[in-house]
Amino acid sequence: MDSRFVRAIIRHLLTVIFLGICMMWIMAPTNTYKQKWKPAISEKVVSTYFGKQAPNMLVWTFPVLFVAALGSLYLHLGKKNSDQNVHRDERKRWLALWRRPVLVKGPLGIVSGIELSFFLMFIALLAWTLGTYLHRLPTLTAKVAAADGIKVWQLKLVESALWIGLTGNVCLAFLFYPVARGSSVLPVLGLTSEGSIKYHIWLGHLTMLLFTAHGVCFIVFWAAIGKISEMLKWSYSDISNVAGEISLIGGLGLWAATLPQIRRKFFELFFYTHHLYIIFVFFFVLHVGIGYTFIMLPGFYLFIIDRYLRFLQSRCSVRLLSARVLPCNVLELNFAKSHGLTYNPTSIMFVNVPGISKLQWHPFTVSSNSNMEPDRLSVIIKSEGSWSTNLYRMLSSSIERLNVSIEGPYGPASNHFLRHDTVVMVSGGSGITPFISIIRELIFMSKLSQCKTPDIILIAIFKSSLDLTMLDLLLPMTGSPSELSNLKLRIEAYVTKEKEPVIDNSKRVRSIWFKPLPTDKPIAAILGPNSWLWLGAIISSSFIMFLILIGIITRFYIYPKAHDKNEFSTSKQAVLNILAICVSIAATASAAVFWNKRRYAREAMQVQNMEGQTPEGSPSIMAYNGERELESLPHQSLAEATKIHYGGRPDLKRLIFECKGESIGVLASGPTKLRHDVAAICSSGLVDNLHFESISFSW
Repeated sequence: MDSRFVRAIIRHLLTVIFLGICMMWIMAPTNTYKQKWKPAISEKVVSTYFGKQAPNMLVWTFPVLFVAALGSLYLHLGKKNSDQNVHRDERKRWLALWRRPVLVKGPLGIVSGIELSFFLMFIALLAWTLGTYLHRLPTLTAKVAAADGIKVWQLKLVESALWIGLTGNVCLAFLFYPVARGSSVLPVLGLTSEGSIKYHIWLGHLTMLLFTAHGVCFIVFWAAIGKISEMLKWSYSDISNVAGEISLIGGLGLWAATLPQIRRKFFELFFYTHHLYIIFVFFFVLHVGIGYTFIMLPGFYLFIIDRYLRFLQSRCSVRLLSARVLPCNVLELNFAKSHGLTYNPTSIMFVNVPGISKLQWHPFTVSSNSNMEPDRLSVIIKSEGSWSTNLYRMLSSSIERLNVSIEGPYGPASNHFLRHDTVVMVSGGSGITPFISIIRELIFMSKLSQCKTPDIILIAIFKSSLDLTMLDLLLPMTGSPSELSNLKLRIEAYVTKEKEPVIDNSKRVRSIWFKPLPTDKPIAAILGPNSWLWLGAIISSSFIMFLILIGIITRFYIYPKAHDKNEFSTSKQAVLNILAICVSIAATASAAVFWNKRRYAREAMQVQNMEGQTPEGSPSIMAYNGERELESLPHQSLAEATKIHYGGRPDLKRLIFECKGESIGVLASGPTKLRHDVAAICSSGLVDNLHFESISFSW
């Protein structure tokens, strides 16, 4: 059966399930769901094996995990289809119209039409949920309040606090999807992990705002009725107030560190406090009980799988072969790569250098191309913060080896930029790095006779002449000038701080070759070439294993004790479920990783043997200074395509509007103001063939 036909079936099935999940979120706060649907479901699925948590497992957890597993199969089949014709796919073109920016400046940043639509629909869902709950307030009469010994306003306050918390759980249920980097949910929706970080930020603010209001309202209520001691209550079989307060304190600490002033100036503080999510989620589960947790569990379940796989990948030291040290405080690191590892342009990879910090992981753009460079993977690092500055200093001195661990790479599921007739790339400073991978991909695609590549216009804005050396990275170290012959490339480079070339022959590009250890491994996909298929297997098998474990625990441990005492500790039951989830994920993911490591160990040895010697057969470090001057950057073929302007900024509006073609892709990467300016041009409505995309990282 044709894989495209199977993918079409899966796509329609995923759409139906997605609409069903949306319907359940709309119906969840209504009396119809609470009084009719849920009791009917409970009557059929509640058993001695899964207890009262079974309805939420069936309604909320199973559909999402099924979508994630089925989506993994969809992506696996998609890898077999060529992306060469994606630029002629009309379905992509009408979708591109929705991706045009409609908001450029403001608290949400650059927001496209489709993003704004979904954002407003989500806000409408929150308003519907809270409004449906609050609609019941008039029914709380003075008679009901008197029966409980409290005033009407106090009863309304505590009920409102409860409903605000239930609304906050809607945000929490979606909070972890954007940060599961290797999850199949984001690629199925056409999203990437780095591009979805802003959704995580939006959801995080909404979650903490609602949960803070939830907690404050309860504290005010307890103080008003003279029962402030309720704050110290840890119920045996009901809501645990202390657990909720600990969860809220952990969340507030995490939330405070996300302020832009702290995140930008004290990144380490932001990074470390973000791990408070463990405290936040764990005590949230103890606060509400495991049964209710299954509503928000699917997103966190997929995040745990992704986090554990990242942990396993980061345990080994990768094989760093060489580095290019540029005088503009920029580095290019070149790693050995398994031939089976493929990735698309604009992918990112997280890098850890234990010699600088064992805990810090930083994302960087992958500049290499998996087709052009089957045994190499490169990342570009700009020396800006303390971590990257220390790395630049280390490589500027004579070292034989650098211990490096990685996570990734992560990137888009397809080469979407190929659908355009012309691609305009606007970069500021180190923002050129994502475009290097695109240009290398197009160099490779231009060699294929059956593939038509778009025209490329690169508008690169730099501060000084030294920054022009970044153009030297457009070709790999092994690249030849002839590789650009079939590519229609035009480079407009602007140097804003200098009115004429400033040449310093003492500052040149240096290449360094390292001497790796035999234990260093080439970079490979943690689950092998068929990673999507293995991920789907892990999701489905781990959930089945969890159901078996929790069924045994419930039937033979929880049920007998609860039957004898007519109750069982909700905290203990929650902990047992958490342990069962962790054991299931760890066992299935570890087995999949171990199987793939054994299967592809031979290929890793072949790559290692092939890269065992540095050029010229010398086992020692080889460092040399480039002899090229700035006027001939970086090769003769690039020099012919490059025009350098000094002493001013580009007229972006003119350059973009001059482009011809039915579809013009405009990509912007760099400072926020630059991306906003380009987005404003594309959203002005003066022309209708511009399709904007912002490439930014918010970590």
